[in-house]
Amino acid sequence: MALDEANLQYPMRRYGMDHDRYAWSMLTDRPPVQWPGGARLALWVNVSLQHFPMNPAGKPVKLPGSMTMPYPDLRHYTLRDYGNRVGIYRFLEAFAKHGVKPSFAVNALLAERYPALLQDLLDFGGEILGHSWNMDTPHAGGLAEADEATIIQRSLALLRERSGQPVRGWLSPGRLQSPNTPELLKANGIDYFCDWVNDELPYRFHTKQGDLWSLPLTNETDDRFVIMDNQHSEASWAQQVLDAAEFLLGEAQGQGGRLLAISVHPWVLGQPHRIKHLETVLAQLGRHAGIWNAGPGEILDAFTAHQPAA
Repeated sequence: MALDEANLQYPMRRYGMDHDRYAWSMLTDRPPVQWPGGARLALWVNVSLQHFPMNPAGKPVKLPGSMTMPYPDLRHYTLRDYGNRVGIYRFLEAFAKHGVKPSFAVNALLAERYPALLQDLLDFGGEILGHSWNMDTPHAGGLAEADEATIIQRSLALLRERSGQPVRGWLSPGRLQSPNTPELLKANGIDYFCDWVNDELPYRFHTKQGDLWSLPLTNETDDRFVIMDNQHSEASWAQQVLDAAEFLLGEAQGQGGRLLAISVHPWVLGQPHRIKHLETVLAQLGRHAGIWNAGPGEILDAFTAHQPAA
């Protein structure tokens, strides 16, 4: 039997892209980006503050960093909790010392369980991002749309109430998304998400509810990814971040402003044998006159101010 002709039709086939989620373009072909003060590089440091359940259901998938040993996996649970009890305060001291303005992606359950920690973050200053309910609510294929809608609405409602911030941004746990995630984020008042790492500058992401912005938070210099997954040393992590900054500063001289996004976790780099490497990075980047440090919403606003209307 001959194959139905419909199977040979590709209505979305066109130059550069086979979908309509976002427009295809090469980074080098875009208009030069202008950062405030003539900076060549925008620096965004994001801290993920997370609650890992001791007995995760892992449905539809288990997230990176989840418990791995038989219940109760106290060894890994208390390591994650260490970040929220100890590591985060080393982070805040380092940020204050080096004049760095971070953002905080916060699991809503963490904000509910530890209001004093949330208040410390708010007192320090910095933008709060939605980070789902906890580290056992993955936004992935197989999650019913109604269930995901409930998780997103519940998480954002609590964070907005407790923080007093509009909570414009979203980082999905594990950077996972279901096919419905962008639509649901836009429907719940999110302006940008940080899950897609296929670029180094913001770009428009189309949904049926209207456009979002994708603000890439690279995984390649994520401390957990480099140190835990790739098993590189913390010194190597620091050198990789500094190498990225050096390259992007050079690239920006001829092509316009660039973005360096750094993702860190207090249970990883907040350890006493690692914190000095975070401080090394912050100190060296902070001394460079061509670097502008800001939160993600501020960076996005500076970027979109020079972009043509959709």
